[in-house]
Amino acid sequence: MADPQFIIGTSISEMLAGMELDGEDPHTLDLGTNYLLYFLYDYLPHPPVSPTATLFPSGLPLLPDGVDRISRLPDAVLRGIVSRLPAKDAARTSALSSRWRPLWRAAPLSLVDSHLLPDGGAAGQFPIGVPSPRAVTAAVSRVLAAHPGPFRCVHLTRSTMEEHRGEMSRWLDILVAKGVQELVFANRPWPIDLRLPATIFGCASLTRLYLGVWRLPDTAAVPRGASFPNLKELGLCCCVMEDHDLAFMLERSPVLEFLVLMGSQTGVGLRLVSHSLRCVQLGFTMLEDIDVVDAPRLERLFQWQIVSPGQVAMNCSFRIKIGRAPNLRVLGYLKPGDQELGISNTVIVAGAKECIVPSVQILGIEVQFGLRNAVKKVPGFLRCFPNLETLHVYVKRSRRISEESTGKVNLKFWQEGGPMKCVVQSMKKVFFYEFQGLRSEVAFLKFIAERGRVLEQMVVVVASKCFSSGEDNVRAKLKPLTSANWSSKACKVELCKSTRTEPGSPIYSNKIASDFGFADPFDLLEYH
Repeated sequence: MADPQFIIGTSISEMLAGMELDGEDPHTLDLGTNYLLYFLYDYLPHPPVSPTATLFPSGLPLLPDGVDRISRLPDAVLRGIVSRLPAKDAARTSALSSRWRPLWRAAPLSLVDSHLLPDGGAAGQFPIGVPSPRAVTAAVSRVLAAHPGPFRCVHLTRSTMEEHRGEMSRWLDILVAKGVQELVFANRPWPIDLRLPATIFGCASLTRLYLGVWRLPDTAAVPRGASFPNLKELGLCCCVMEDHDLAFMLERSPVLEFLVLMGSQTGVGLRLVSHSLRCVQLGFTMLEDIDVVDAPRLERLFQWQIVSPGQVAMNCSFRIKIGRAPNLRVLGYLKPGDQELGISNTVIVAGAKECIVPSVQILGIEVQFGLRNAVKKVPGFLRCFPNLETLHVYVKRSRRISEESTGKVNLKFWQEGGPMKCVVQSMKKVFFYEFQGLRSEVAFLKFIAERGRVLEQMVVVVASKCFSSGEDNVRAKLKPLTSANWSSKACKVELCKSTRTEPGSPIYSNKIASDFGFADPFDLLEYH
């Protein structure tokens, strides 16, 4: 019997039976699956080659004398040109002249299956229920067989692998034998828990690997010496995995720098022991507690829209434990009230132990300012980061919470909440998103304004619904802040109107998060 097919641990047969029992149209399941694919494709990296690149107009000579000087370039340069073309265009260069004919086979090839579609993949994903384009599958097989390798990059994301199990296994065998450097390998459901062949562990040449909608191989059957000795970036998107499967992949990737874990279909624990990891992104997934045991090079840790199986079953808190991470500079989005923060370093504050992470300079938190139990956890979270320079606060909304829940969370509450070293001595920038004017929100901002000695910038993004009653309503809500006794007279206050019409999760860009060229990956106001 085939393994069960999962969506967050529920078999497809159970889902269909439940929908029929509830009087729902089973065909709506296709819509959910299409959304899964939309989510998946959004988080897969873009290919390094494009079929829509700008070309010179035909018939125009590049040089006045019409001499083909490009063909006179050394072979190494010409091979570099060919390797930067889509596979179809690279193959077509062999028709230019005898000089170009052997170059296609000698150049590292970039193969993207969507580029083999009639429209070059411009229409995006094709609907669920439509068979994989067999012509594309056949073309992929021909290209992989014809080219001797190595392959610069291979993106295979448009095939329903269940329909092509034989081809899938042969593809992996070829990629292992011919050396693939970057591989994006996604299965179009159903089934969404199709077992990935363990052959993948033979791809020792990989530097970048993204897997989508697979069940990870049974690592017990993987040869002991198998590893990814050159792998620097790993993405697991919408995959089914066990704790030991994930741990195995991390252990066998000794130079891994970037880890992306998106949409894990079943609960999995993450234990980080790595001397190479620099950036970890965790989102839209079911995770057990996150335990950063020993990660001396880790600089960025992102987690958002995380659901713990314990939270679902027993309303338990989700715990993030930070051990040895001396270079951790960027952390978020943490959720005071929903999550607990455990840190190995401690100091004594007012007679009690406080956990600290002195390295963190940029922090993102998501707070329900309408819920007292969430707000009262914020001071303790901020005390953990004594050298914090930039704070991003995203207001989390709950329609079931009324302001009466935080009626006593006023300025006095923050003033008596104990010393927060970062607010007084190091905090330079504060970004506050989806401000609605609750007393608890105003009190928090006023406290920062009156205690922040080195504050340079405060950006308040006002929720769009506040403007429904006119700008006078906005000014009235902000009046207590403008009349505060600001500790830093040089601080600049900026007000923005939110572009969002409905409350949601924090705006986030996974591409920017892993780009160290952006000093503050949470500051998306300038990038969007």
